[in-house]
This record gives sequence, C-alpha cells and structure tokens, in this order.
Amino acid sequence: MHPAKRRPSFGLQTEGEMPMIKTRFVIHEHHAAHLHYDLRLEIGGVLKSWAVPKGPSMNPADKRLAILVEDHPLVYADFEGIIPAEIYGAGPVVIWDEGEFDPLEDPEAAMEKGRLSFRLTGKRLRGEFALALMKGRGTGKEWLLMKKKDDFADSAWKLELALTPEKREKLEVKAPPCRSA
Repeated sequence: MHPAKRRPSFGLQTEGEMPMIKTRFVIHEHHAAHLHYDLRLEIGGVLKSWAVPKGPSMNPADKRLAILVEDHPLVYADFEGIIPAEIYGAGPVVIWDEGEFDPLEDPEAAMEKGRLSFRLTGKRLRGEFALALMKGRGTGKEWLLMKKKDDFADSAWKLELALTPEKREKLEVKAPPCRSA
C-alpha cells in the first residue's frame, strides 16, 4: 500500500484513490434578453459558471454549448429575484435545480486539461456529466455539457421551465450579490 499523502484541495488520500468530495451545484434559469441557464459548480471556493443557452439535458445524445463566464461568489447560489433593468443581466432569475456536485477527479486540474467529469445529485439532474473544452474554436471559453450514459440517462427527457406566473409574482426586484449576472 502506498503511503497516504495530502493534496491541497482533496485532503488525505492514498495514491491512485480519488476521495469523495461533495460540494454544491446550482442551475439558474435566467430570463435576460435571451432565456438561458447558468450552470454553477462549487470549485476552489467560488462558483465556476457557464451560460448554457439551450439548458442542460438528461439525454446523452445532446451536447449543449456551455460558455465559461466569470466566477461568482458562493452566496450567489441562493439568489432568486428580478435583476433591475439598469444592471447587466436584467430580468428574472430562479433556481432551476440545485444539489450536490461530486467531481470525479481534481476539478481544477481537470479544467486545466479541458475535461471535467462529475456527478450531480439534484432534484432534476442526477448522475454523471462531463464538460469538455472545445479546443481550437471560438474564444477558448466554449465548452460542451454532456450527460453520460448511466442509470439516470433519459433519451425522452424534455426541459421544463421553473419560472411560473405564480413564482414570478413572488420575486422581488433586487441586485444580485455580485457585479454582474
């Protein structure tokens, strides 16, 4: 057996063994100028964030464009409200899904390599997913969000909105807890 060693973000482990790290994820349904979904994964003390124009999918055949945007503070995970017109990203924002984010490898090293595999345990999204950087195209911020084939995969899955007229009436107009949404 290999001696135990400490890796900064993954704690005590034996060589070749990936410890179970469960952190938070949230997906915001954002009705800005164009409806999109913001995937936010807790990595390195912040919410790494991707704008997903068509939203996530539980169908492994779907490959969804996910554009890496600025990191958000952890407090942003709980944000719901209507961003005022004078602030970037104006419009209603609601939590579409949230739960545990379980990276299957060191997430920071995986992002550097351009491929992050992880498990989500949410109300809507469950099972294994991957984010893969689209190398040699665009600005270098374009990734693909993909559902892996597992027991939770659903080829007939359809995206449903979380923002109902009733929920919209309960939202308050307020600035998000960061400079931009």
